[in-house]
Amino acid sequence: MSDYLQVSTATPTREDAVRLAGSSVEAGLAAGAQVIGPVVSVFWHEGRYVEGEEWQVLLKTTAARYSELEAHLLDRHPWANPEVGAVPITRGSVAYLGWLDKSTGKN
Repeated sequence: MSDYLQVSTATPTREDAVRLAGSSVEAGLAAGAQVIGPVVSVFWHEGRYVEGEEWQVLLKTTAARYSELEAHLLDRHPWANPEVGAVPITRGSVAYLGWLDKSTGKN
C-alpha cells in the first residue's frame, strides 16, 4: 500500500468545496487541496439517471491520516452520502513527499 493518497470528493457549490478543502488543510489532515469546477457529473441517484454540475475537491494526504480526513469530510459535507475516495500516489519527488509528510504531521 502507498504511504500517500489523493482523496477526492465533490460538492454542489464552489463555496462548499473551498470550505471543505480549507478546513481539511487547516486541521493538518491534508497537505494541500485543489478545487476544480464546475465539472459535469453523470450518475445514478436514488434509482434515477442524473446529470449535473459539481465542484471537485482533490486533497493530498498520507495513508496514516486517511481515516481522520474521511471522517472530517463526511461530518462537514452538505450531502448525506457524498463520494469520498482515494487513489495511491505511487511516485513523487523527494521534496514533494517530504512536504506532504511534514504538512500532515508525519515528521
